[in-house]
Amino acid sequence: MGSKVYFEGFFFGPDDYYWDLLSSSGLSIFYRRFPSLIEIIQAAVRLAMGIQIGAKVERVDGRKLSYADFVDRYLKNNLPVVLTDLMDGWQACTDWVTADGRPNIRFFADHFGKSMVQVADCCKRVFTDQKRVEMSVSEYTDYWLGISSTKCNKVANSNGGTESLLYLKDWHFVKEYPDYIAYTTPSFFVDDWLNLYLDSHRLHRDSDITQDKNETNCADYRFIYIGVKGTWTPLHADVFRSYSWSANVCGKKLWLLLPPSLCHLIFDRYQKSSVYDVYADISEKKFPGFKKAVWWECTQEQNEIIFVPSGWYHQVHNLEDTVSINHNWFNGYNLYWVWNLLVKDYTEAKEYIEDIREICDDFESICQRNLAANTGMNFYDFFVFISRFALANLVLLRDLKNEESVVSHLRSTAYNALNNIRAIHLVASSMGSVEAFAEENLNSCSEENRIAYSEVKRIMEDLDFHDLCATLRITLTAVCEGRHDYNVEIRPEKIDFAISSDFKIGNPSELVKLIENAFPDQLNIFNACNIGFP
Repeated sequence: MGSKVYFEGFFFGPDDYYWDLLSSSGLSIFYRRFPSLIEIIQAAVRLAMGIQIGAKVERVDGRKLSYADFVDRYLKNNLPVVLTDLMDGWQACTDWVTADGRPNIRFFADHFGKSMVQVADCCKRVFTDQKRVEMSVSEYTDYWLGISSTKCNKVANSNGGTESLLYLKDWHFVKEYPDYIAYTTPSFFVDDWLNLYLDSHRLHRDSDITQDKNETNCADYRFIYIGVKGTWTPLHADVFRSYSWSANVCGKKLWLLLPPSLCHLIFDRYQKSSVYDVYADISEKKFPGFKKAVWWECTQEQNEIIFVPSGWYHQVHNLEDTVSINHNWFNGYNLYWVWNLLVKDYTEAKEYIEDIREICDDFESICQRNLAANTGMNFYDFFVFISRFALANLVLLRDLKNEESVVSHLRSTAYNALNNIRAIHLVASSMGSVEAFAEENLNSCSEENRIAYSEVKRIMEDLDFHDLCATLRITLTAVCEGRHDYNVEIRPEKIDFAISSDFKIGNPSELVKLIENAFPDQLNIFNACNIGFP
């Protein structure tokens, strides 16, 4: 007989039928039926199941926080925070919300109804995620209005009467409607290398990979989520171990977050699979460390933005009908997290097919294709990415050097560009020993990737690269403008950016050499003290 919770004359325990209602799929239904009780019961369930809450996520007025303080307190320390008072003037907060503060679901149907979107069924699990279906926004809003009118969310399916709860996720809204300015990214999050790059470049250049992957899903990492009360997202860490930020346009969310130092506790004894739902009846035999995990908790209100750092596993529940805006992103402060994940996933992918190495002529190519399919990018995609960002930051520093008057905010811009280059230098320095970058494997790399990273002159003439450079300058200037609280020692006029027209970046070691040649010793490119790494 397991632990039981006594509430309002009822006992709830793991051996009872009603306990199933308190798993997340059950909660999805229960939220809509008993909204006044569920938060109390859920807290009691956490206690009964041994879920320890060790901290509440800090809440800060975003208007009173400088970018430098955000970097020092949250980016470098990799800590979450809820930011308030940053969403004033957003069109989304007007168009997408009714007068009584609920999602204006008819607005989506009337203006964006033909868009095709991914919808998750929160009551059906498929491997490590919820079952996904594709439908139009109009079809989803019809579903929403249907359950709103009946106050019950039973949706008949082929199994006969099984309950479903549908959650619209990962809608690439900005990419699809670039002229509709729903919101403005807060300055804390604009130094976003991932989406900055994808606005002018494809993540995958290898034709074998682009044929296998749906390129729409890689178009950007800016999303809209729309979910009725009770919808939820299973326990996970974000793609690429990126940062994320999530803004509640309306509604309320409950977040449970686990620091990276404790994440091994939610994996099985073989460190292969993780807990899917923290509110389910977790097998102590399969997940022996689960009850030792100490979680952070946050209830996110309307018009609040939560910053989720790299590597924090989290599970999220919509306590009310909710519309949110979500970005995944990374930059110099968490670039090493991205590389470490790629190495980990690459090692696992390679071990999985090691037995075919001797009979396979393109073993490394298969490893890279599998890595791209499983993780979202492979080593060569990543190398193209950081090579182009290194060049773009060097170009920015060269241009700042040529400014007649390097005023304070331009020096701050140079400071940030230098930190970017330091981060790339540190990661590239660790890449040279990886098998994929051995000469024989680079020779098997696709022509598309080799051209993309190796020929500097060709890169510098690429119009997409020009767009990246221009946007990078705008971005770093926006970050720094009006926030001149850096102790800036860098002087751009000391940068030496003379590159011969035939210079090539053939491997990570040559990228390191390019960076080191651009700086005199006194700039101390090897000192990464301004970058926070795990």
